[in-house]
Amino acid sequence: MTQRIDAAQPTCHILREDPDLADVLPPTQRERATAECIARTMQIRAGSWDGEPIGNLTGGIGLLVLDGLLLRRVGVDGRYGGELLGAGDLLRPWQGEDAHPAVPRTIGWRVLKPTRVAILDRGVAHRMAHFPELTGRLVERALERSRNLSLLIAIVHQPRVEVRLQILLWHLAERWGQVRPDGIALHMHITHSLLADLIAAQRPTVTTAMSELTRRQVIVPINGGWALRGEPPSRQVTQAIL
Repeated sequence: MTQRIDAAQPTCHILREDPDLADVLPPTQRERATAECIARTMQIRAGSWDGEPIGNLTGGIGLLVLDGLLLRRVGVDGRYGGELLGAGDLLRPWQGEDAHPAVPRTIGWRVLKPTRVAILDRGVAHRMAHFPELTGRLVERALERSRNLSLLIAIVHQPRVEVRLQILLWHLAERWGQVRPDGIALHMHITHSLLADLIAAQRPTVTTAMSELTRRQVIVPINGGWALRGEPPSRQVTQAIL
């Protein structure tokens, strides 16, 4: 897989880039923490990515996504699942990649939108350790990612592909959607093949289901994505997958 990384960028102030991290700190510590918690950044161009960072991250935390959109794709015996990741997510794409699992698998990364990450190496980890609340928030982010994966697993157990798609799109809109008068706008360039990976379906089946949802105006194509109309999936369906 071809690596597509631009040269390392100047350092950034992590808490300015990711204000949600700063929110966990007492007001009296935020100014100091903002000044001290700096990190190098890395720009990853759209396309395939081998997941290798610049430099040595041994003993570090990982990569914190500042902006952009990535897909982690995992395949077993020719069938694939996917995970979308964006701003605020914590990555360690190299972790475990050199292992020899009992079940052979294919793992790949694709950058859907140009992505910028902060390199949380050993030095950054040392500086952030002065503010334990930040470590807690990063752990919270990792657990939230695990929870989202569990939700994706539950979604794929829905027997109807249309239902899977509707729940998935509302799930994505909860994080990336924008409220507008005619519904929730989801500006994401996601192909039907990618949607198929996310809901464990075949691409032609997804295309048929998307056409049906469009015909019923549950979703409406807009420039660069879709608008979700009406209410989120029924409470009964939602409770069944949580």
